[in-house]
Amino acid sequence: MSEPPADPQPSWRKPTGILLISALITAWAAAVVSLSPWVGGWPVLVQAIFYLVAGIAWVWVLPLRPLLCWMETGRWRAPQ
Repeated sequence: MSEPPADPQPSWRKPTGILLISALITAWAAAVVSLSPWVGGWPVLVQAIFYLVAGIAWVWVLPLRPLLCWMETGRWRAPQ
């Protein structure tokens, strides 16, 4: 009988990446909220469009893609 494979050590990159992602999302939300004095004066439909675009995941997830790649592979770019 063969021995079961040894459990790999967990990477420190994942907890660090999660903290960085949380910080970046918090900063993004704070930036959007800081615009509320100006956005509040806009027509309601324009406000809705602004907050819809600001809240869509691709607006803040795409810039996080290198960080997500780093968390998984240790490299900032996805392997080609």
